[in-house]
Amino acid sequence: MLRALPSVLLCVATCWLSARAATAQPEVPLRLEVPLSVALFDIDATPPIGSSLAYSPTRSIVAPLRCKGLVLLSNEAPIVLCAIDWLGIANDGNRLFRERLAAAAGTTPDRVAVHTLHQHDAPWCDFSADALAQTNGATGIIFDSGFAREMLERAVQAVHASLAQSVPISHIGIGSAEVFQVASNRRILGPDGHVKGVRWTATKDPELRAAPEGVIDPQLRSLSLFRNSDRVVTLTYYATHPQSYYGNGDVNPDFPGLARDARQQTTGSTHIHFCGAGGNIGAGKYNDGSPENRAVLAGRVEDAMRRAMDSEQRTSIVASEVHWTLRSVQLPMTQRLDIDQLQKLLEDTARPVKDRIYAAAQLAWMRRCEAGDSIDLTCLRLGPARILHMPGELFVEY
Repeated sequence: MLRALPSVLLCVATCWLSARAATAQPEVPLRLEVPLSVALFDIDATPPIGSSLAYSPTRSIVAPLRCKGLVLLSNEAPIVLCAIDWLGIANDGNRLFRERLAAAAGTTPDRVAVHTLHQHDAPWCDFSADALAQTNGATGIIFDSGFAREMLERAVQAVHASLAQSVPISHIGIGSAEVFQVASNRRILGPDGHVKGVRWTATKDPELRAAPEGVIDPQLRSLSLFRNSDRVVTLTYYATHPQSYYGNGDVNPDFPGLARDARQQTTGSTHIHFCGAGGNIGAGKYNDGSPENRAVLAGRVEDAMRRAMDSEQRTSIVASEVHWTLRSVQLPMTQRLDIDQLQKLLEDTARPVKDRIYAAAQLAWMRRCEAGDSIDLTCLRLGPARILHMPGELFVEY
């Protein structure tokens, strides 16, 4: 797990139902009354052999990575949801992805959610940190910004091309199912309420694995869009870190991605998966890091995806029932980081390059905070459903 968590601005997505009225909407560009429709895009996001990953260079491609998403076309300006099989897209990376995808879809960046599934044998994109590191001579590992920019350009082209092939939507389906023997809380609490042990994604210690699951969100939620009786796209949400084992440069989408791809192949319709609030959730209770466990965990998640989709309750939906709400917030800096110390570490050529690049990532985030930069929290309303998009690795208790 990366220690520079504030800089890893993946998008946490959570889906839930609510009968409450939406809060006052910010002013957005209105479109003429049109039928609700969706445009889908899906491109390869796999790095080339030798490309830098978060923990090692790419040495093999076990399974391809995807950049998948949709553009919702309704009475309001278009809405873009994008999910990528990467570890994270942070700072100027996140900003540029949203700006470019927004331009391709004919909307504004604040109506774009860029989400990473956080697989660890995958790229990490942070143009701000990479620029800081390169300025100070810390290069050659962790970031491959050239590849990231090239993939973004292909995503832009895919979004633009998808608009000409949009599909009318008449119904929405909402379902859920419990996932068995996958997620567990990382923090093992003692009788005094303090953390007595940490159960990482892969845990070999039998005592830690024997501890209770702890606080998790056991429900996998599905939200599907239909054209009459035809399923067009399914979005699924489940809160857990997605690692079974990692670190050798063998690129793969890990067990959530494998489950997603299997469901897409079975159903014949597009399937896009999002991580929920799983910052302190992983598979450690049920995973000792053995390679064969990846398929086991994927099978359990795929089974829950199937049951959630089978349970979906369908209702009709029209364009006027689609809304996007935004709140910009400023997040406080952690007290354990110091800008001057991070700058000294970044400039210290005697320190390992990895440490200097991690310092650059933290420094980029702290400079944003000092400048009063805000973070967008967004909520998509689709009829009776609400999908909340938040940054970073939220603890499930939040």
